[in-house]
Amino acid sequence: MDTDLQKLVESGKLTSKAAEQLEKLKPGTFCLHKSWGFGRVGEWNLLLNQLVIDFASKKSHPMQVEYAAENLTPLAPEHFLARKATDLASIKNLARENPAALVRNILESLDGKATAQQINEWLVDDVFTEAEWKRWWESTKKILKASGAFSIPAKKTEPIQILGEGISHADELIAAYNKARQPKEQIAALEQIIKSYQQFKEPEKQLQPIIVTIENTAARNQKMHPALAFDFVMARDDLLGRVPSLHTTHVGLTLSKLILDEEKRLLSILPKLSAAKEKRVLEALPSALGPEWAERALHLVERGHARMVAQIARILGEGGQHVELQTMLERSIREHSATNEMLIWLCSEREHWKELITPDLLGAILAALEREKHNAPGRVSRLHRALVDDRQLLGDIFKNVDVALARDAMRRLQLSPLFDELTKRSLLARIVKVYPELESMITGMEAQEKAAPLVVSWSSLEKRKAEYEELV
Repeated sequence: MDTDLQKLVESGKLTSKAAEQLEKLKPGTFCLHKSWGFGRVGEWNLLLNQLVIDFASKKSHPMQVEYAAENLTPLAPEHFLARKATDLASIKNLARENPAALVRNILESLDGKATAQQINEWLVDDVFTEAEWKRWWESTKKILKASGAFSIPAKKTEPIQILGEGISHADELIAAYNKARQPKEQIAALEQIIKSYQQFKEPEKQLQPIIVTIENTAARNQKMHPALAFDFVMARDDLLGRVPSLHTTHVGLTLSKLILDEEKRLLSILPKLSAAKEKRVLEALPSALGPEWAERALHLVERGHARMVAQIARILGEGGQHVELQTMLERSIREHSATNEMLIWLCSEREHWKELITPDLLGAILAALEREKHNAPGRVSRLHRALVDDRQLLGDIFKNVDVALARDAMRRLQLSPLFDELTKRSLLARIVKVYPELESMITGMEAQEKAAPLVVSWSSLEKRKAEYEELV
């Protein structure tokens, strides 16, 4: 122990534990503070019971020796921050020539694990610019995965870790899948395997057992959890498509067969799938359902959620079923049976369906809003917002139609309980913008409100008359 420190211990001014810590904080060494970060010990002034530390934001900052011993973490010379402070050029060279070694040094300096954000904070500005970092990190992640010495998580917020020697990234992915117990965890692990399929040097040996497990899990879940069965089958198909040497062990377990078996439950299954997988299922409808696929797809449009409506409409259009879709939409609008999702989609796509953008559409929208108000009072729906926020919609609906239809629509809006007065006047004004001659319907309503007659009870009137006669 340093003689000066020994004297302080003997005199009772410093504990032995603090002295041992200060022994590691001699001038020229590096340290970390929880608040001020990385620093370098500048000098000792034990006569004043002080250490002087150069922090990035606090140069020549004095600290009491006892406080310094308790709150400063000494850094070894091989610590990344110490190396960066003493030899930045070699760090930059290492980043170019051996990025895996650089990442290993950073992880070792952070107890074996760190998130990408933590690595970013230690490299950007000193070693890389932000743009350089993004390019470097994308290429470095591939190197880290291929090395098999690092665990690269799927989520950016999870830490990268140093693995034991000899564990390849492929083995790590298989281990993660085998470790997963919940179906959703297994799906997530499968997606990582699919993304990194090129890492598997012996796919038949490494991945064929995974195919067997996937298919068994899909078959087991079809009855009780059909959405999971769809997830597993599509993941299986993705893996088979990327690795031709793999093969299915359940010949009858296909996406088309699943769609056919679960057609009656598709409305409840599809919302549970991701957007990409839902799209794949819908695109498989023609091959799965045969000649009657369009009719069944139209049934899904009439009852499906917004994302499904848009996808099926696109597929029907691409499949040459535009007329059938238009006929169904016309009927739904005319009968006021169109769902909110159908109407929102139609309003947003009205440039392609101009023949349906008529006053009947407004009637269907109001009918849908009235149904919703009855079923879920107090809630402002997406359809309500679409009608109110789209300032061009009513203009498009009433463009080139008979003024009598516009007048009828204005009367209905005036009587509607769906909108507050301010919103109602805004909607009416949009129609008046197309038909200025109908402005009197708004101004007349205002005048009528101002000149509204006084209504009193008969007994009150008789009483007032008697009082008047008495006065006269």
